Amino acid sequence: MNSFAFRFVFDRFLLLTFLILLPCALLVSSVNGQTTELAPNSETITDPVHEPISGSAVPSSPEEIVRAIGVPFAIVFALASIAAMWCGIERTVLLRHRRVIPRAFVDRFLQLLRSGRMDKTSAIAVCQQDGSPMADVFLHGVRKWGKPSVEIEQAVIDGGERQISQLKTRLRVLNGVATLCPLIGLLGTVIGMIQAFNDIAESNAMGQAEQLAGGIAMALLTTAAGLFIAIPALTVYMFLAGRIDALVMEMDRLGQELVHLISGEALRERGAAVPATAGTEASKTTTAKTVQKKQ
Repeated sequence: MNSFAFRFVFDRFLLLTFLILLPCALLVSSVNGQTTELAPNSETITDPVHEPISGSAVPSSPEEIVRAIGVPFAIVFALASIAAMWCGIERTVLLRHRRVIPRAFVDRFLQLLRSGRMDKTSAIAVCQQDGSPMADVFLHGVRKWGKPSVEIEQAVIDGGERQISQLKTRLRVLNGVATLCPLIGLLGTVIGMIQAFNDIAESNAMGQAEQLAGGIAMALLTTAAGLFIAIPALTVYMFLAGRIDALVMEMDRLGQELVHLISGEALRERGAAVPATAGTEASKTTTAKTVQKKQ
């Protein structure tokens, strides 16, 4: 990997890390700010998912937040954030325009076809040598060289659909994280609320607003954590989906241009134009020789 590619990957890694860690930092800071507003005299608070947490009404450290959310939910959220970060970085690197549609290859390939300096065998060899997604789409069309334009166009469409499915690989992971994390967080909140009210009812503390508020706050942490992971994942998903749409539109335009260059109709028109031009030049030469003889 050259230095430019390394810097590109590193910059995207920092960007996605920032998108994931910033909401977590905001969550911790907001929780720390709320601890001063709640009653400092409460000694023990029952964890709505696992075990009691002693101290302030709302957890103020990462360890207490993890215990408040619950170890199973914390593990799920951690795995979801790692998967979203990995898929976002991998797709961002692979969906670069110069990798999917290398401009130098496309311009040179189409120019050779326009000038008639490339036949079917050499075109297939060039596409196989390049190996980019655009070259693969061209390869499907070149293999139908000289066939009717409808048949070549269908071959290009088939090759484009295969490439689109490959470009969209792992985007479902980002969409799944963005969809499931809020639902998992809501599930944790419901479980936490039920457990909190049960603990308050069993301890006969219905009149203690501090304990009720602390239990509800800890139950809502799971929903907050799910949203803080889902929002960046959905943002990256929408960004990558838009990039794929732009690439697909350009690939379709270039595929149509290929069809107009190698279809049987285009080759016949080009072949008919060449003899007509040659015949005109020959008649001009004969006329010139006749004039010289008369002189």
